[in-house]
Amino acid sequence: MHILSSYCHKIKIPHFSHKPASRFCPVKNSQKPECPNSLFPPANQVTIFTSTFFFFFFLISYLSMWEKIQENVLQSVAAIVFGDGSSSHTKLYPLTKRRSEAAIPIAGNYRLIDAVVSNCINSDITKIYALTQFNSTSLNSHISRAYSGARLPKEGFVEVIAAYQSPEDNGWFQGSADAIRKCLWVLEEYPVTEYLVLPGHHLYKMDYQKIVDAHRRNEADITVSVFGRGEDGVDFGFGIFEINAENQVLEFRHNSDMNATHKSKSVNLGSMGIYVINRDVMIKLLTEYYPTVTDLKTQVIPGAISLGMKIHAYQFDGYWEDMRSIEAYYRASMETIRRANKAYNFFDRDCPLYTLPRHLPPTLVTDAVIIDSVIGDGCFLSKCRIKGTVIGMKTRIGDNAVIEDSIIMGSDTYPHNGVNEGEANGIPIGIGEGSHIRKAIIDKNARIGKNVTILNKENVQEGNMEENGYIISGGIVVVIRNAVIPDGTIL
Repeated sequence: MHILSSYCHKIKIPHFSHKPASRFCPVKNSQKPECPNSLFPPANQVTIFTSTFFFFFFLISYLSMWEKIQENVLQSVAAIVFGDGSSSHTKLYPLTKRRSEAAIPIAGNYRLIDAVVSNCINSDITKIYALTQFNSTSLNSHISRAYSGARLPKEGFVEVIAAYQSPEDNGWFQGSADAIRKCLWVLEEYPVTEYLVLPGHHLYKMDYQKIVDAHRRNEADITVSVFGRGEDGVDFGFGIFEINAENQVLEFRHNSDMNATHKSKSVNLGSMGIYVINRDVMIKLLTEYYPTVTDLKTQVIPGAISLGMKIHAYQFDGYWEDMRSIEAYYRASMETIRRANKAYNFFDRDCPLYTLPRHLPPTLVTDAVIIDSVIGDGCFLSKCRIKGTVIGMKTRIGDNAVIEDSIIMGSDTYPHNGVNEGEANGIPIGIGEGSHIRKAIIDKNARIGKNVTILNKENVQEGNMEENGYIISGGIVVVIRNAVIPDGTIL
């Protein structure tokens, strides 16, 4: 209501003085009462008061109506979030061996999908469909429990649409375009005007209202988001758009096609895989123009360009990490522990990050030294030294253990008195006494024995020792989920 306060100092409300009852309208000889003029304000003051009242009345009504219009505009957009990719092809393997990309933990208490769904909620886009297929059990469970309606308006929802088979379609999702086509019967349930298509495993903060506003202002059929801070011609895995000075898309190509020369006064910027597509355009593209294609980014979007549709680019220049590799995930995780974190702010009150409330007890720290680290809930940290590390929920770290520059994802089970049920080979889940770990990722439920050394002293960059419970990617040792590393092992 700032607009109201700006007018208050300009308007003077007339003051009406109260007179005692004894002076009220004396009557003489049954004639017309003689009332003092001071009881009634001058006519001009009455006019000012009436005008002021109606001005505020109509102003408040207008603002209320405008808020409803804005709310209705935002509710006319539905988000489609893709939660996963094939675990056999993703560069985040082995973190995706038993989970989808969007379900990978981040910053101790969260999943990657939380960043994207929170962007939608903070942008007042509350009709959200999550399309899942590969290794989706963990992701489906997380979404269903975390976003059951507590933070959404009456008509808001986050609905999981898992891959399915039917008499008409007896195969699984063959790609992003095929998934949307098979789910149109669900997506058409609400009368939205645009679909916002989003990858579910990227870490960034974006106000989706801005890209939707730009889409409508340009009267575009499709608006694609490009990374404005990227170098000219860099492909982030979603292709490259050639755009002119008016942000109109001229051409789409992959990095392998960059030998083609682009037009003067145009730039090549990497796609972020984020699209705003008009509802009618989406339906026509998938059912009429290209009813058999399977991929959105490599087939449908280039096809729309060739059809001459109006496609604009929206340049995003904030922090964005697409988690395209183990190194990218490690780098983003290490950013979360910095005091002056200018990359992704997990403590932003204006744009909070939502997740599943787990109601765990606080972490128990016993004579431990912790420096520049993030600690999740429900951990047992006993006489250990932790520096520059992200510790996930329900982690147990034994006496005299040293953890440096690492990511410990934690446990799915809660240790009772520091001991896990169902111990394998006598080694409980967690980090054993006297172990030393540096620049490593320890996946969930891993059992690290006593006096284990994970330092990669030989600086091996790539190595596949999956049969021994770990791999090395970009010089980072990744211990696989549920792996058992025996006492005294040196990696």
